[in-house]
Amino acid sequence: MEAIVRRSGLAAFGAVAILMIIAAVASLLSAPPERWAVAAVGALCAGVLELTWLRLGRVAHRSPMVALPVLALPALASLMPTETAIGVIALGVFLAVLLEAGRVTVALYSAGLQSLGGFLAAVLFTWFLAFGLIDLAAVAAASVGYLGFVLLVEILRKQIIDSSVDRGGRPLLDLLRMTGTVVGAALIAVLAALWSSEGPPFLVEVSPTVNTLEVLLGIVIVAAVVKVVSVFADMRRRLAGLVAGASALSADVETGARSGAEIAEALCQAVADSVGVEAVVVREEPARPGEISLPLSFVAPGADRYIVVSRDAMDGAFTRNDRRALDALVTTAEMVVKAGQNVAGLTLRANTDPLTGLPNYGAFQEALANINDHRDYSEALAVLFLDLDDFKRLNDRHGHSAGDEVLRELGRRLRAVVRPDDLVARVGGDEFVVILTHLTSLGEAKLVAERILAATGEPLTVGTTTVHPMMSIGLAYSAHRETDVTQLVQDADRAMLAIKKTRRRGGSANESSINISSHRSSQMNDIIARAIDEDLLELAFQPIVSLVTGQIWAFEALVRYTDPDLGPLSPPSIVEKAKGLGRLDAMTRQVAVKAMAAAADFRLVEPRVVCMTFNVEAGQILPERVGTFVEDLADRYPGISLCLELNERSMAKVTPAIRAQADRMRDLGLLIALDDYGSQDSSVDSLVRMPMDILKIDKSLVDDLDDIRQREVLTALQGFGDNLEYSMIVEGVENETMASHLSALGIRSAQGFHFGVPESFEHTLSRLEQYGAAAVVPRVIPVPTAELVVPAELPAA
Repeated sequence: MEAIVRRSGLAAFGAVAILMIIAAVASLLSAPPERWAVAAVGALCAGVLELTWLRLGRVAHRSPMVALPVLALPALASLMPTETAIGVIALGVFLAVLLEAGRVTVALYSAGLQSLGGFLAAVLFTWFLAFGLIDLAAVAAASVGYLGFVLLVEILRKQIIDSSVDRGGRPLLDLLRMTGTVVGAALIAVLAALWSSEGPPFLVEVSPTVNTLEVLLGIVIVAAVVKVVSVFADMRRRLAGLVAGASALSADVETGARSGAEIAEALCQAVADSVGVEAVVVREEPARPGEISLPLSFVAPGADRYIVVSRDAMDGAFTRNDRRALDALVTTAEMVVKAGQNVAGLTLRANTDPLTGLPNYGAFQEALANINDHRDYSEALAVLFLDLDDFKRLNDRHGHSAGDEVLRELGRRLRAVVRPDDLVARVGGDEFVVILTHLTSLGEAKLVAERILAATGEPLTVGTTTVHPMMSIGLAYSAHRETDVTQLVQDADRAMLAIKKTRRRGGSANESSINISSHRSSQMNDIIARAIDEDLLELAFQPIVSLVTGQIWAFEALVRYTDPDLGPLSPPSIVEKAKGLGRLDAMTRQVAVKAMAAAADFRLVEPRVVCMTFNVEAGQILPERVGTFVEDLADRYPGISLCLELNERSMAKVTPAIRAQADRMRDLGLLIALDDYGSQDSSVDSLVRMPMDILKIDKSLVDDLDDIRQREVLTALQGFGDNLEYSMIVEGVENETMASHLSALGIRSAQGFHFGVPESFEHTLSRLEQYGAAAVVPRVIPVPTAELVVPAELPAA
């Protein structure tokens, strides 16, 4: 129905225009030449006035607009019949619109509208004269009637075409604009009528024809000035729209964060602001008559999409500048999309490990901070720090390509075993991290970590070689949102390093342990405190052997505890938490009592076991702490030498009182040993700072005895020991080859997996009963498995 009404209206207006134009031309055929000149100037004046649209609302391209070609009617009607004058005006309007829009239907509609409006103005003029108005008043009233008619037709037409145009809540018409248009039209019409009959002021009156031409040309000049001003205003608006549009389109391009649809939406807004449209949409079909469009490649790749700009047919045709503005904005949008894709690609590459495809350390840090900042306060998370043991040896033996394949496979296994909301990243050569999210308890984190252990520990084949990966894992648990989330990573890293340090000192290669920072878990504090207060700690014993006799002569007692829920806790964790809880001395007393009682039992089975060692900090040997207690304890076991191993780190706080106490203990028959010499904390000053009987060499000084530098260092330290009258024990001896090397260098005592892993009292006693003091016993070597650590605040190893 709407289409029928539209077509009927166009046909009616077009028929009127054609009839009026034909009638005017026919009338002028018999007119003198000067009438043709006036008609030509009148048609020019009408055309210029038709192109000088006046908007009666404040919303550009969405408010009714009127043109005032009727202003030429009073001047033309003074020299020719009114019907001819209206036809001349219709001809000028038709030609002007046809040249601008290039559409015959639009040109005929405009010409027909002006013809009917002109007829109405002429009729009203006659009526007003009949009612007694003077000529000039009748002209003014007729021009107002013309405006009312044209405005009414335009409003009806807009309602028929599209009644739902969005004007941002503003009214269809603006009172101030309407008032100005009415007053201006009436004034110009009156002046045109007056000056056509009497001649323009300041000009010599020549003839009515000349007067009319002067008035028409004057109207042309005024209309042209108005048109030029509006064109400049339009150019300024277009330029401002282009600048704002380009700025809006390029926003966030450095992050590549917006999708193609979001950029298309911003493009539509920019086009509306700069080109000036009634509607701008993205659709599958290109422009229809009266519209302009350009293809878009970024909205739906592989499908045809166009940005289509439409404007009311009576609102002025799209110009070349409009097309250029649209092209500039579309080109900008395409460039923004490409730049965003490039930025996104660069960002992805910058945040991705190229070998495994996992996020790298930078992406991990950003993700961890984001997860921590946006989790509920009570929502727990955990960080696992994973390290592949002996990776350098793997590369040296099988080549870097084999090492790369192992890392890729570990990355695939980690991605497969974690939960959907967890994150896996590779942060170093053989180091990975995992963020466990949405946790409700430490036990849940431990279960996930154990699944990771099982998955990563499965054998894998690289070429013709089968590799048994062994992972050291540190776990840091956070029950609440962190103010400094980097501390969580440091805790996990320290826990992982603590496991490696335990291995260097002879800890079990396939022992799982949990280590949680005291400030992250009050549960862990309670566990350790209860274990000490209720005397629940257990001991494991590792043999110390003579390379000269091939016999065990001592054991080192190492603290152990297994929680019913969390499983085995790492020894460094136990020690650090005992220290933090103020229970380190109490724990040391319990270890000393159990260690010496076990030594007595061992000696009953094997008399060659004559010494028991355990670890203390240097400051603990003072009488007021555990010094007097261990002196009394040693007196109860006269046949067993009690040896206190002072860790290298605590030697930095040695005071004269501590040195004096060490001398006193040695005089009483107790032994003092310096532990972990050769680790990263060691210095030559340690050899002379503290009186000692035994120097224990860290595994890091004997991990490559084919290196002549290591052999020379060991020889020199053995020489110092002989001269300074202390014995030397080398830790970390893992195989017969290392033991043979050490014997050849004159080393007399050693400790390590080759001679036995730390075992419980029952297993140790059974070994002595079955094999006596033999340094090496037949055993089945288990396939190494990964090790779980839940971190605490441990010093770096």
